Amino acid sequence: MQSAPLEAFAAGATAAAVAVALTPVTMRLARRVGAVDQPRARGLSERPTPRLGGLALLAGVLVAGVLFLPIEEGRWRAILAAAAVIALVGAVDDIRGLSPGVKLLGQTVAALLPVLHGVRVTSFTLPLVHRIDLGADLSSVLTVLGLVAIMNVVNFSDGVDGLASGVCAISGLSFSIIAFDLQRADAAMLSAIVAGVALGFLVYNFHPARVFMGDCGSNLLGLLLGCVAVEGAVKTQTLLALVFPLVVLAVPFLDTTFVVLKRLKYRRPIYSADANHFHHRFSRIGFSQRRTVLYLYAWTVMLGGLAVSLRFVEYSDPSGRLLLPGSLLMGSLGLVVAAVSVYLVYVLEILKFKRLDAMRLRRTRPDVTENEIDEDVSERLGTGEFDAVRRETEDFERIEPQ
Repeated sequence: MQSAPLEAFAAGATAAAVAVALTPVTMRLARRVGAVDQPRARGLSERPTPRLGGLALLAGVLVAGVLFLPIEEGRWRAILAAAAVIALVGAVDDIRGLSPGVKLLGQTVAALLPVLHGVRVTSFTLPLVHRIDLGADLSSVLTVLGLVAIMNVVNFSDGVDGLASGVCAISGLSFSIIAFDLQRADAAMLSAIVAGVALGFLVYNFHPARVFMGDCGSNLLGLLLGCVAVEGAVKTQTLLALVFPLVVLAVPFLDTTFVVLKRLKYRRPIYSADANHFHHRFSRIGFSQRRTVLYLYAWTVMLGGLAVSLRFVEYSDPSGRLLLPGSLLMGSLGLVVAAVSVYLVYVLEILKFKRLDAMRLRRTRPDVTENEIDEDVSERLGTGEFDAVRRETEDFERIEPQ
Protein backbone atom coordinates (compact mmCIF):
# COMPACT_ATOMS: atom_id res chain seq x y z
CA MET A 1 0.00 0.00 0.00
CA GLN A 2 2.94 2.33 0.65
CA SER A 3 3.96 2.13 -3.03
CA ALA A 4 0.41 2.91 -4.22
CA PRO A 5 0.85 6.72 -4.11
CA LEU A 6 4.07 6.41 -6.13
CA GLU A 7 2.27 4.20 -8.62
CA ALA A 8 -0.54 6.74 -8.82
CA PHE A 9 2.03 9.46 -9.50
CA ALA A 10 3.49 7.31 -12.29
CA ALA A 11 0.01 6.76 -13.73
CA GLY A 12 -0.72 10.49 -13.70
CA ALA A 13 2.66 11.28 -15.23
CA THR A 14 2.09 8.72 -17.99
CA ALA A 15 -1.32 10.16 -18.80
CA ALA A 16 0.13 13.69 -18.83
CA ALA A 17 2.99 12.68 -21.13
CA VAL A 18 0.62 11.07 -23.64
CA ALA A 19 -1.65 14.13 -23.59
CA VAL A 20 1.30 16.49 -24.15
CA ALA A 21 2.65 14.35 -26.99
CA LEU A 22 -0.65 13.87 -28.85
CA THR A 23 -2.39 17.24 -28.40
CA PRO A 24 -0.53 18.78 -31.40
CA VAL A 25 -1.74 15.83 -33.50
CA THR A 26 -5.36 16.53 -32.51
CA MET A 27 -4.85 20.20 -33.39
CA ARG A 28 -3.83 19.29 -36.94
CA LEU A 29 -6.71 16.80 -37.21
CA ALA A 30 -9.22 19.40 -36.01
CA ARG A 31 -8.10 21.89 -38.65
CA ARG A 32 -8.27 19.23 -41.34
CA VAL A 33 -11.87 18.21 -40.52
CA GLY A 34 -13.07 21.74 -39.78
CA ALA A 35 -13.51 21.35 -36.02
CA VAL A 36 -12.36 24.89 -35.30
CA ASP A 37 -13.99 27.23 -32.80
CA GLN A 38 -14.54 30.69 -34.27
CA PRO A 39 -14.59 33.87 -32.16
CA ARG A 40 -18.15 34.89 -31.31
CA ALA A 41 -19.95 37.46 -29.23
CA ARG A 42 -20.67 35.26 -26.19
CA GLY A 43 -17.23 33.63 -26.21
CA LEU A 44 -13.95 34.94 -24.84
CA SER A 45 -11.69 33.51 -27.55
CA GLU A 46 -10.15 36.06 -29.91
CA ARG A 47 -8.91 33.77 -32.69
CA PRO A 48 -9.94 30.52 -34.43
CA THR A 49 -8.97 27.59 -32.17
CA PRO A 50 -9.07 23.83 -32.92
CA ARG A 51 -11.38 21.97 -30.55
CA LEU A 52 -10.62 18.22 -30.68
CA GLY A 53 -8.12 18.23 -27.82
CA GLY A 54 -10.34 15.77 -25.97
CA LEU A 55 -8.99 13.01 -28.21
CA ALA A 56 -5.53 13.52 -26.67
CA LEU A 57 -7.15 13.33 -23.24
CA LEU A 58 -8.79 10.05 -24.24
CA ALA A 59 -5.47 8.63 -25.45
CA GLY A 60 -3.79 9.52 -22.16
CA VAL A 61 -6.59 7.92 -20.15
CA LEU A 62 -6.58 4.71 -22.21
CA VAL A 63 -2.80 4.26 -22.17
CA ALA A 64 -2.45 4.94 -18.46
CA GLY A 65 -5.62 2.95 -17.70
CA VAL A 66 -4.34 -0.17 -19.49
CA LEU A 67 -0.99 0.10 -17.73
CA PHE A 68 -2.10 0.92 -14.20
CA LEU A 69 -5.75 -0.10 -13.69
CA PRO A 70 -6.92 -3.70 -13.03
CA ILE A 71 -8.60 -4.01 -16.42
CA GLU A 72 -9.11 -7.75 -15.85
CA GLU A 73 -12.06 -6.59 -13.72
CA GLY A 74 -15.19 -5.88 -15.71
CA ARG A 75 -16.03 -2.53 -14.18
CA TRP A 76 -12.67 -0.99 -15.09
CA ARG A 77 -12.92 -2.21 -18.68
CA ALA A 78 -16.43 -0.77 -18.75
CA ILE A 79 -15.20 2.61 -17.49
CA LEU A 80 -12.55 2.79 -20.21
CA ALA A 81 -15.08 1.67 -22.83
CA ALA A 82 -17.50 4.36 -21.62
CA ALA A 83 -14.68 6.91 -21.89
CA ALA A 84 -14.17 5.95 -25.52
CA VAL A 85 -17.90 6.13 -26.25
CA ILE A 86 -18.45 9.57 -24.75
CA ALA A 87 -15.29 10.93 -26.37
CA LEU A 88 -16.51 9.68 -29.75
CA VAL A 89 -19.95 11.26 -29.23
CA GLY A 90 -18.29 14.52 -28.23
CA ALA A 91 -15.93 14.43 -31.20
CA VAL A 92 -18.85 14.03 -33.62
CA ASP A 93 -20.55 16.96 -31.90
CA ASP A 94 -17.39 19.06 -32.20
CA ILE A 95 -17.08 18.26 -35.92
CA ARG A 96 -20.67 18.21 -37.15
CA GLY A 97 -22.87 19.37 -34.28
CA LEU A 98 -25.48 17.20 -32.58
CA SER A 99 -28.90 18.08 -31.22
CA PRO A 100 -29.26 18.28 -27.42
CA GLY A 101 -31.38 15.13 -27.47
CA VAL A 102 -28.78 13.09 -29.33
CA LYS A 103 -26.01 14.34 -27.03
CA LEU A 104 -28.09 13.40 -23.98
CA LEU A 105 -28.68 9.95 -25.47
CA GLY A 106 -24.94 9.51 -26.00
CA GLN A 107 -24.22 10.59 -22.42
CA THR A 108 -26.81 8.13 -21.11
CA VAL A 109 -25.39 5.23 -23.11
CA ALA A 110 -21.88 6.03 -21.90
CA ALA A 111 -23.07 6.24 -18.29
CA LEU A 112 -24.93 2.93 -18.58
CA LEU A 113 -21.79 0.97 -19.49
CA PRO A 114 -20.06 1.27 -16.09
CA VAL A 115 -23.34 1.20 -14.18
CA LEU A 116 -24.29 -2.15 -15.73
CA HIS A 117 -20.91 -3.49 -14.62
CA GLY A 118 -21.32 -2.54 -10.97
CA VAL A 119 -20.23 1.11 -10.85
CA ARG A 120 -23.29 2.27 -8.97
CA VAL A 121 -24.32 3.47 -5.55
CA THR A 122 -26.34 0.79 -3.76
CA SER A 123 -26.17 2.47 -0.36
CA PHE A 124 -24.59 5.47 1.32
CA THR A 125 -24.26 6.97 4.76
CA LEU A 126 -25.25 10.46 5.88
CA PRO A 127 -24.84 12.20 9.25
CA LEU A 128 -27.87 11.77 11.53
CA VAL A 129 -29.72 9.75 8.85
CA HIS A 130 -26.97 7.08 8.74
CA ARG A 131 -27.17 4.19 6.23
CA ILE A 132 -29.57 4.45 3.32
CA ASP A 133 -30.08 1.38 1.12
CA LEU A 134 -31.26 1.70 -2.47
CA GLY A 135 -32.86 -1.05 -4.50
CA ALA A 136 -31.04 -2.38 -7.56
CA ASP A 137 -33.21 -0.50 -10.06
CA LEU A 138 -33.22 2.79 -8.16
CA SER A 139 -29.48 2.66 -7.57
CA SER A 140 -28.84 2.19 -11.30
CA VAL A 141 -31.17 5.00 -12.32
CA LEU A 142 -29.77 7.44 -9.76
CA THR A 143 -26.17 6.63 -10.67
CA VAL A 144 -26.82 7.15 -14.39
CA LEU A 145 -28.52 10.46 -13.63
CA GLY A 146 -25.59 11.49 -11.43
CA LEU A 147 -22.99 10.63 -14.07
CA VAL A 148 -24.92 12.48 -16.78
CA ALA A 149 -25.29 15.48 -14.46
CA ILE A 150 -21.54 15.66 -13.78
CA MET A 151 -20.77 15.38 -17.52
CA ASN A 152 -23.02 18.36 -18.19
CA VAL A 153 -21.68 20.33 -15.24
CA VAL A 154 -18.11 20.06 -16.55
CA ASN A 155 -19.29 20.68 -20.13
CA PHE A 156 -21.22 23.81 -19.17
CA SER A 157 -18.26 25.26 -17.28
CA ASP A 158 -15.81 24.81 -20.17
CA GLY A 159 -15.92 28.33 -21.58
CA VAL A 160 -12.58 30.03 -20.97
CA ASP A 161 -8.97 29.04 -21.62
CA GLY A 162 -7.75 26.44 -19.13
CA LEU A 163 -10.78 26.52 -16.84
CA ALA A 164 -12.22 23.01 -17.21
CA SER A 165 -8.83 21.31 -17.48
CA GLY A 166 -7.46 23.13 -14.41
CA VAL A 167 -10.56 22.59 -12.28
CA CYS A 168 -10.66 18.90 -13.24
CA ALA A 169 -6.96 18.53 -12.41
CA ILE A 170 -7.51 20.03 -8.95
CA SER A 171 -10.64 17.91 -8.43
CA GLY A 172 -8.85 14.77 -9.58
CA LEU A 173 -6.01 15.34 -7.14
CA SER A 174 -8.47 15.96 -4.28
CA PHE A 175 -10.47 12.82 -5.09
CA SER A 176 -7.27 10.77 -5.31
CA ILE A 177 -6.16 11.78 -1.81
CA ILE A 178 -9.62 11.06 -0.38
CA ALA A 179 -9.93 7.71 -2.18
CA PHE A 180 -6.53 6.52 -0.97
CA ASP A 181 -7.48 7.32 2.60
CA LEU A 182 -10.74 5.41 2.15
CA GLN A 183 -8.75 2.36 0.98
CA ARG A 184 -10.09 2.69 -2.59
CA ALA A 185 -6.72 2.42 -4.31
CA ASP A 186 -8.04 1.67 -7.82
CA ALA A 187 -10.38 4.67 -7.75
CA ALA A 188 -7.50 6.79 -6.48
CA MET A 189 -5.42 5.57 -9.43
CA LEU A 190 -8.11 6.56 -11.93
CA SER A 191 -8.41 9.93 -10.24
CA ALA A 192 -4.65 10.46 -10.53
CA ILE A 193 -4.91 9.61 -14.23
CA VAL A 194 -7.64 12.24 -14.65
CA ALA A 195 -5.53 14.83 -12.84
CA GLY A 196 -2.46 13.95 -14.91
CA VAL A 197 -4.15 14.02 -18.28
CA ALA A 198 -5.85 17.34 -17.46
CA LEU A 199 -2.53 18.88 -16.39
CA GLY A 200 -0.83 17.61 -19.54
CA PHE A 201 -3.52 19.14 -21.71
CA LEU A 202 -3.26 22.40 -19.77
CA VAL A 203 0.18 22.93 -21.34
CA TYR A 204 -1.64 23.81 -24.57
CA ASN A 205 -4.94 24.98 -23.11
CA PHE A 206 -3.88 27.69 -20.64
CA HIS A 207 -4.39 31.25 -21.89
CA PRO A 208 -3.76 31.99 -24.67
CA ALA A 209 -5.11 28.57 -25.56
CA ARG A 210 -3.79 26.87 -28.69
CA VAL A 211 -6.47 24.17 -28.51
CA PHE A 212 -9.82 23.52 -26.83
CA MET A 213 -10.86 20.15 -25.43
CA GLY A 214 -14.33 20.55 -26.93
CA ASP A 215 -17.36 18.50 -25.88
CA CYS A 216 -15.15 15.48 -26.56
CA GLY A 217 -12.90 16.35 -23.62
CA SER A 218 -15.31 18.00 -21.20
CA ASN A 219 -17.78 15.10 -21.31
CA LEU A 220 -14.89 12.64 -20.94
CA LEU A 221 -13.50 14.35 -17.84
CA GLY A 222 -16.99 14.70 -16.37
CA LEU A 223 -17.73 11.00 -16.84
CA LEU A 224 -14.43 9.91 -15.31
CA LEU A 225 -14.76 12.25 -12.31
CA GLY A 226 -18.26 10.89 -11.80
CA CYS A 227 -16.97 7.31 -11.81
CA VAL A 228 -14.21 8.31 -9.40
CA ALA A 229 -16.77 9.90 -7.08
CA VAL A 230 -18.88 6.72 -7.09
CA GLU A 231 -16.02 4.24 -6.72
CA GLY A 232 -13.81 6.36 -4.50
CA ALA A 233 -16.20 7.99 -2.05
CA VAL A 234 -19.96 7.56 -2.40
CA LYS A 235 -19.91 3.71 -2.39
CA THR A 236 -18.03 3.67 0.91
CA GLN A 237 -19.80 3.41 4.23
CA THR A 238 -18.17 6.52 5.64
CA LEU A 239 -20.19 9.44 6.93
CA LEU A 240 -20.34 12.41 4.56
CA ALA A 241 -19.76 10.11 1.56
CA LEU A 242 -22.07 12.23 -0.60
CA VAL A 243 -20.52 15.45 0.64
CA PHE A 244 -17.05 14.90 -0.84
CA PRO A 245 -18.09 15.10 -4.55
CA LEU A 246 -20.40 18.04 -3.90
CA VAL A 247 -17.66 20.02 -2.16
CA VAL A 248 -14.85 19.13 -4.58
CA LEU A 249 -16.98 19.99 -7.64
CA ALA A 250 -18.80 22.90 -6.02
CA VAL A 251 -17.48 25.58 -8.41
CA PRO A 252 -18.76 23.97 -11.64
CA PHE A 253 -21.94 22.87 -9.83
CA LEU A 254 -22.64 26.42 -8.62
CA ASP A 255 -21.83 27.87 -12.02
CA THR A 256 -24.19 25.46 -13.77
CA THR A 257 -26.93 26.03 -11.21
CA PHE A 258 -26.79 29.82 -11.63
CA VAL A 259 -26.85 29.54 -15.42
CA VAL A 260 -29.67 26.98 -15.58
CA LEU A 261 -31.83 28.95 -13.13
CA LYS A 262 -31.35 32.11 -15.18
CA ARG A 263 -32.29 30.29 -18.39
CA LEU A 264 -35.39 28.90 -16.73
CA LYS A 265 -36.24 32.35 -15.38
CA TYR A 266 -36.23 33.82 -18.88
CA ARG A 267 -37.82 30.68 -20.39
CA ARG A 268 -34.84 29.82 -22.54
CA PRO A 269 -33.87 26.25 -23.44
CA ILE A 270 -31.46 24.85 -20.84
CA TYR A 271 -28.97 23.88 -23.55
CA SER A 272 -29.02 27.33 -25.18
CA ALA A 273 -25.68 29.12 -24.97
CA ASP A 274 -25.40 32.49 -23.23
CA ALA A 275 -22.90 34.71 -21.44
CA ASN A 276 -23.98 34.29 -17.82
CA HIS A 277 -21.32 31.88 -16.53
CA PHE A 278 -18.96 32.95 -13.76
CA HIS A 279 -16.12 33.44 -16.26
CA HIS A 280 -18.30 35.71 -18.41
CA ARG A 281 -19.17 37.78 -15.36
CA PHE A 282 -15.53 38.12 -14.36
CA SER A 283 -14.75 39.24 -17.90
CA ARG A 284 -17.51 41.83 -17.92
CA ILE A 285 -16.20 43.47 -14.75
CA GLY A 286 -12.75 43.82 -16.27
CA PHE A 287 -10.86 40.66 -15.28
CA SER A 288 -8.43 39.22 -17.82
CA GLN A 289 -8.83 35.57 -18.80
CA ARG A 290 -5.78 34.58 -16.76
CA ARG A 291 -6.97 36.44 -13.68
CA THR A 292 -10.44 34.94 -14.05
CA VAL A 293 -9.08 31.40 -14.30
CA LEU A 294 -6.67 31.86 -11.40
CA TYR A 295 -9.50 33.12 -9.16
CA LEU A 296 -11.61 30.10 -10.05
CA TYR A 297 -8.62 27.79 -9.53
CA ALA A 298 -8.06 29.28 -6.08
CA TRP A 299 -11.73 28.85 -5.22
CA THR A 300 -11.57 25.20 -6.33
CA VAL A 301 -8.38 24.60 -4.32
CA MET A 302 -10.09 25.96 -1.19
CA LEU A 303 -13.08 23.69 -1.68
CA GLY A 304 -10.91 20.69 -2.47
CA GLY A 305 -8.84 21.40 0.63
CA LEU A 306 -12.02 21.52 2.71
CA ALA A 307 -13.13 18.15 1.34
CA VAL A 308 -9.74 16.60 2.10
CA SER A 309 -9.79 18.12 5.59
CA LEU A 310 -13.18 16.54 6.24
CA ARG A 311 -11.48 13.19 5.77
CA PHE A 312 -8.26 13.80 7.71
CA VAL A 313 -9.27 16.04 10.63
CA GLU A 314 -10.58 14.04 13.59
CA TYR A 315 -13.79 15.86 14.45
CA SER A 316 -15.70 12.83 15.82
CA ASP A 317 -15.00 9.54 17.57
CA PRO A 318 -16.01 6.08 16.24
CA SER A 319 -19.41 6.37 17.95
CA GLY A 320 -20.15 9.61 16.10
CA ARG A 321 -19.70 11.94 19.07
CA LEU A 322 -18.14 15.25 18.10
CA LEU A 323 -14.66 16.10 19.37
CA LEU A 324 -14.30 19.74 20.34
CA PRO A 325 -10.85 20.63 18.85
CA GLY A 326 -11.49 18.98 15.50
CA SER A 327 -15.05 20.26 15.32
CA LEU A 328 -13.91 23.82 15.98
CA LEU A 329 -11.21 23.53 13.31
CA MET A 330 -13.57 22.09 10.70
CA GLY A 331 -16.27 24.60 11.60
CA SER A 332 -13.78 27.44 11.17
CA LEU A 333 -12.53 26.10 7.84
CA GLY A 334 -16.08 25.60 6.62
CA LEU A 335 -17.07 29.14 7.60
CA VAL A 336 -14.02 30.62 5.83
CA VAL A 337 -14.69 28.70 2.61
CA ALA A 338 -18.41 29.51 2.74
CA ALA A 339 -17.66 33.19 3.36
CA VAL A 340 -15.23 33.34 0.44
CA SER A 341 -17.74 31.59 -1.83
CA VAL A 342 -20.57 33.93 -0.88
CA TYR A 343 -18.27 36.93 -1.21
CA LEU A 344 -17.15 36.00 -4.70
CA VAL A 345 -20.71 35.52 -5.92
CA TYR A 346 -21.77 38.75 -4.17
CA VAL A 347 -18.87 40.71 -5.68
CA LEU A 348 -19.77 39.47 -9.15
CA GLU A 349 -23.31 40.73 -8.67
CA ILE A 350 -22.29 44.08 -7.10
CA LEU A 351 -19.64 44.86 -9.71
CA LYS A 352 -22.00 43.88 -12.51
CA PHE A 353 -24.54 46.26 -10.96
CA LYS A 354 -21.95 49.04 -10.80
CA ARG A 355 -20.90 48.54 -14.43
CA LEU A 356 -24.47 48.71 -15.74
CA ASP A 357 -25.36 51.59 -13.44
CA ALA A 358 -22.39 53.48 -14.88
CA MET A 359 -23.62 52.76 -18.41
CA ARG A 360 -27.09 53.98 -17.45
CA LEU A 361 -25.72 57.22 -16.01
CA ARG A 362 -23.42 57.87 -18.96
CA ARG A 363 -26.30 57.54 -21.40
CA THR A 364 -28.02 60.46 -19.69
CA ARG A 365 -24.95 62.33 -18.39
CA PRO A 366 -21.87 61.74 -20.60
CA ASP A 367 -19.70 63.88 -18.29
CA VAL A 368 -20.46 61.88 -15.11
CA THR A 369 -17.36 61.19 -12.97
CA GLU A 370 -16.26 57.97 -11.25
CA ASN A 371 -16.93 59.53 -7.85
CA GLU A 372 -20.49 60.37 -8.87
CA ILE A 373 -20.99 56.81 -10.10
CA ASP A 374 -19.71 55.41 -6.79
CA GLU A 375 -22.03 57.74 -4.86
CA ASP A 376 -25.02 56.71 -6.97
CA VAL A 377 -24.24 53.00 -6.47
CA SER A 378 -23.87 53.49 -2.70
CA GLU A 379 -27.15 55.40 -2.52
CA ARG A 380 -29.06 52.78 -4.49
CA LEU A 381 -27.65 49.93 -2.43
CA GLY A 382 -28.42 51.81 0.76
CA THR A 383 -32.02 52.59 -0.24
CA GLY A 384 -32.75 49.02 -1.37
CA GLU A 385 -32.92 49.78 -5.09
CA PHE A 386 -30.32 47.11 -5.91
CA ASP A 387 -32.87 44.49 -6.99
CA ALA A 388 -34.75 46.94 -9.18
CA VAL A 389 -31.61 48.08 -10.97
CA ARG A 390 -30.43 44.49 -11.24
CA ARG A 391 -33.63 43.59 -13.08
CA GLU A 392 -33.03 46.54 -15.38
CA THR A 393 -29.47 45.30 -15.86
CA GLU A 394 -30.64 41.78 -16.75
CA ASP A 395 -33.15 43.17 -19.25
CA PHE A 396 -30.36 45.22 -20.81
CA GLU A 397 -28.11 42.15 -21.07
CA ARG A 398 -30.85 40.15 -22.74
CA ILE A 399 -31.19 42.84 -25.38
CA GLU A 400 -27.45 43.54 -25.79
CA PRO A 401 -25.46 40.44 -24.72
CA GLN A 402 -21.72 40.92 -24.34
